[in-house]
Amino acid sequence: MLEIFKTTETGALVSLEEIEKDCWVSLTAPTLRELESVAEATGVEIDALRAALDEEERARVELEDNYHLILVDSPEIEKELVDSTERNRYITMPLAIITAKDIVITVTLRETPLLQHFKSGRAKEFFTYKKTRFILQIFYRVAAVYLQYLRGINRESERIEAKLKESQRNREIIEMYELEKALVYFSTALRSNEAVFEKLLKTEKVKRYPEDEDLLEDIIIENRQALEMANIYSGILNSTMDTFSSVISNNLNVVMKSLATVTIVMSIPTMIASFYGMNVALPGQNYRYGFLAVLGIAGLLASIVAIIFRKKDLF
Repeated sequence: MLEIFKTTETGALVSLEEIEKDCWVSLTAPTLRELESVAEATGVEIDALRAALDEEERARVELEDNYHLILVDSPEIEKELVDSTERNRYITMPLAIITAKDIVITVTLRETPLLQHFKSGRAKEFFTYKKTRFILQIFYRVAAVYLQYLRGINRESERIEAKLKESQRNREIIEMYELEKALVYFSTALRSNEAVFEKLLKTEKVKRYPEDEDLLEDIIIENRQALEMANIYSGILNSTMDTFSSVISNNLNVVMKSLATVTIVMSIPTMIASFYGMNVALPGQNYRYGFLAVLGIAGLLASIVAIIFRKKDLF
């Protein structure tokens, strides 16, 4: 999908039909024809426009003579249905920002709330003609969304932990594993983004104003804070998973120990009954109350063994 926006003199964001100076071109899962039309109108290589369409593309900066390509990883939430329950799945997605001929181009694989924040006019002091400021505002929004989603992951992990304390089930363990995997993805993406922001801070090819310097430094700080939070939550989640694994293993050992003890106690009456079931002469077989006597002896021996095991805390 190809969308073109431009900020008017009054600060309103309007849609355009054609690409013109100081506009913002938004490409969302674009077709080949849309890519070719944008490449022809802006002079940007079509390979650069396709960069964000590869989910495995790494974050980087390419400063060419006629355009600048900045690729970062943005956080996303996918809804998935598991056992009739809707669950959040946290992922990262490439986001390409290209500047060429006084035009800002964004390319994403799918519609993202991150850019919708700007399209809906909710972003403050947002102007398409202030290209560097617009790009930095997107980066700041990326870092802010990372922090927002990390807090969401922390809340979900606390909810799952509370359920695991009541009952250890595979479903909750799998959910914890999914959150742990999401934190790994977030940490990797945040480190890559940090390298991109540091390079932008050092380079002089990207035109910046003094207020832009402050905003870029704020972005780096926010990104580092998000990275620290991701590492902290990942460490906590790893410790929680290890703890519950130990608890589950210990519970299994307790159950197996109890079953083994019960088996030993129950084997005593079985063994005595097996002896008196043989077709040979045995003591007391002609006694009137022999059957009750055998049952009594078997019960007495089983009780004595059970008491011994109880004292040794095997029950």
